[in-house]
Amino acid sequence: MNSPITRRGAFALMGTAALSLAGTGALAGCGADGNDEGAVTVGSKAFTEGVILSELYALALEDAGIQVKRSFEISGSLIHTALTSGDIDLYPEYTGTGLISVLQMAPITDPQKAYDTVKEAYAREFDLTWLDQSPAADGQGLVIRTDVAEKYGIETISDLQQHAPELRFASQGQFDERPDGLPALEATYGPFDWKERAIFDEGLKYEVLRNDEMDVTPAYTTEAQLTDDAFTLLEDDKRVWPPYNVAPVVRSEVLEANPAIAEALNRVSAALTTEDLTRLNARVDIDKEEYEDVARDFYESL
Repeated sequence: MNSPITRRGAFALMGTAALSLAGTGALAGCGADGNDEGAVTVGSKAFTEGVILSELYALALEDAGIQVKRSFEISGSLIHTALTSGDIDLYPEYTGTGLISVLQMAPITDPQKAYDTVKEAYAREFDLTWLDQSPAADGQGLVIRTDVAEKYGIETISDLQQHAPELRFASQGQFDERPDGLPALEATYGPFDWKERAIFDEGLKYEVLRNDEMDVTPAYTTEAQLTDDAFTLLEDDKRVWPPYNVAPVVRSEVLEANPAIAEALNRVSAALTTEDLTRLNARVDIDKEEYEDVARDFYESL
């Protein structure tokens, strides 16, 4: 089947992975098979990183001797309900999404506190278990052309704020207005008095940077294009954005019936870094490899 290459659009109340550009008939999923009674059903959101992660989980479970059913490419707005209703048994979720978009809680910028909060609340409210969070995180960030960063000595968003009058900002429109976008950025770092600001389609932002039409743009921290040395992801040194570390979320009754799930998936989580996710996304989105092949290569390297 064709590899999905869709990225998320805007945040939903800061939920990096909360809403995908998914099809609405997703519960049928890729690889779903109605004859897999007793199998553990692994779901995924409908964007490249989501299916890669879920395929990694599926491979780890199969390697542990657990029968797996795949139900991939579920809309981000439906997947939590699919889990709580038992249509799927587990999927990769992000701490910031669970905290803000699902639990409707205020943002927490400390990664461990955010994880502990969602873990406790999910267990209490939904009878769901968050397994170990990964070092890998996919959150909001800002990207600058590397040559520009080197010219002005820009490594952090604080550096960027100081040099904003010399730089051109490529927005995607909503970023300027969303509470978690430019308003949050300026509330934390101070005003950004850009030399020039223009709105571009999400899919064009790296092209306009590469063509020297703009210098800086909002981005997600594991976007495939960040494997290119022409672009530099800036450090959010004042932590304006909450963490979005990825972790498996499992129905507790399924975990109790299959305790080997925890060890198998925690092993995957421990091995993943943000840089790994970026490279895996690039192999699918840029190199056009099949996500199954990409996931298997990484899993076999563990």
